[in-house]
Amino acid sequence: MDHKELDAWKVAVDLSVEIYSLTQSFPKEENFGLVQQIRRSTISIPSNIAEGCARGSSKETINFLYVSLGSLAELETQIIIASKLGFVNGIDELLKKLNKLKQVILGLIRYLKTV
Repeated sequence: MDHKELDAWKVAVDLSVEIYSLTQSFPKEENFGLVQQIRRSTISIPSNIAEGCARGSSKETINFLYVSLGSLAELETQIIIASKLGFVNGIDELLKKLNKLKQVILGLIRYLKTV
């Protein structure tokens, strides 16, 4: 399975680009704190999708997809914290995108469990 053909990977990559852009406006003192954590979480999502697909078995792919979901949950938490700190406003649309990505990854997991 080529990860670059998966909707989950494509959406996760686009999300990563959006998050990088968003965090550029955070206070400079957060560059080695929350910004770094947010960026690490967002990069982890498509990276784990890719790594899972490269493993060669559905079972391993599913495990890496669950790791991606964990990173997605971390990212959601970090975005909420950033919002509460006043670093980012109007996160509703972003949270909707995160939830959509979660549904896409869960759908892929369901599919892989049947093949």
